[in-house]
Amino acid sequence: MWFRNDLRIGDNPALKAACEFANDHGSKVRAVYIVTPEQWQRHHVAPMQIDFIRRHLNLLAQSLGALGIPLDVLYGQVFDDSASLLADYVNEHTIGAIFAGKEPEINEQRRDESLIAAGFNLTLLQQDCLLVPGSVLNLSGDMYKVFTPFSKKWKQITASMHIVPLSAPGPIDSAISQIAPITFDCAMRSSEAWQAGEGAAKRILDTFLSQDVEHYQALRDFPAVEGTSRLSPYLALGVISARQCVASVLQRFPEALVDDTSPAKTWLNEIIWREFYRHLLVAFPKLSMGHNFNALGDGIKWRNDKNEFAAWCEGRTGYPLVDAAMRQLNQTGWMHNRLRMLVASFLTKHLLVDWRWGEQYFRQQLIDGDLAANNGGWQWSAGTGCDAQPYFRVFSPLSQSAKFDPNCEFIKRFVPELSEVPNKAIHEIKCSAVYEASKVDLFAAPELEGKSATYPAPIVEHSFARQRAIEVLSALKKP
Repeated sequence: MWFRNDLRIGDNPALKAACEFANDHGSKVRAVYIVTPEQWQRHHVAPMQIDFIRRHLNLLAQSLGALGIPLDVLYGQVFDDSASLLADYVNEHTIGAIFAGKEPEINEQRRDESLIAAGFNLTLLQQDCLLVPGSVLNLSGDMYKVFTPFSKKWKQITASMHIVPLSAPGPIDSAISQIAPITFDCAMRSSEAWQAGEGAAKRILDTFLSQDVEHYQALRDFPAVEGTSRLSPYLALGVISARQCVASVLQRFPEALVDDTSPAKTWLNEIIWREFYRHLLVAFPKLSMGHNFNALGDGIKWRNDKNEFAAWCEGRTGYPLVDAAMRQLNQTGWMHNRLRMLVASFLTKHLLVDWRWGEQYFRQQLIDGDLAANNGGWQWSAGTGCDAQPYFRVFSPLSQSAKFDPNCEFIKRFVPELSEVPNKAIHEIKCSAVYEASKVDLFAAPELEGKSATYPAPIVEHSFARQRAIEVLSALKKP
């Protein structure tokens, strides 16, 4: 069993198939995970996510050990090393068959195709989505390019199925008592703020569905509130599956697929968005290679000012909610979803920085980094993607802060230099005449006399930036 982004023993089709194959042939099962630090670097995998992988591998080794399955970690550098590493491993342990879960990204698919072409007996099983990519098609037999009809068809298909996650396999051999710790020799950042393990992921899901999902639609846009499930890091590594999530939803809310008034509808839609972006990645491999989904995006003249990009990365744009969001990302390795949309819109539209710069920076920081969701979200925000936000719709950072953080709880948590500033002043920060980042004392107004907070002037005035964005991004206008 070759583990990749499916670090679980429950609802794991490849692991189940490997164990059934072993039982049918009177043989045993071994498990491998291949560490490729240079490939991770090329894919901009966050050091915190690498540490999360390491922690989950150690827990996975314990779970597999209880089933009598040893987990061996093979150390390479890039995907191309997989062939020689597996060849040596197969010879050493007389392996008759290899089972693994399919992955939607193009480099991963090419790696698997090359291994099969080289003669490896590699069986790939769908584990990443509830519905197999390529199975949700329009009447012409093509992949949907708009979410709403995809969602309707996805629900229609899913409603006709009996959604039951696969149970964990039974023991294959006597339990393994001595399991050596797994370590990585590459840059990592502590992920200890997040619980690790399948059990933890299931508890988080169960708690969310039993206590919070009914308030999800009302609270999910407010970053100061714990209103989201926070399951994304576990889904990204396959510690929990989409099928397990959907099955749990339907167990509590059996009407969720067919009744638009179901309390679970909004959160279920997030799972469907995840499937949509993964199906797109398979249908359009260019998305894995940094291309605009909409070819008209190739005509955009991005400004790509490195100093302004650095100000955005560091949370010093002069727009409090944007800066609080970026500091949350930098400090915690996670960002609230409403804020991901805001900061992506700000970078691509207010600053006219290529969405690929932001996508890469996110990937380098996020504990839940995932190409399909990251690419889909960034291209949606930039207006270059499939079913994208229109290029002429530009979020106002101050309107967003007044609406979604009215009491400035979130802002003051991550931008403490504003802690003594009245909320109204934060939501009405004025821009300096110079459209560039500069340290100034914004709070010298008479009503704030005596406040010592200094904060960067807004990097650009909103109305000016909005008009400029509409002009530059009009390259996306259909001829």
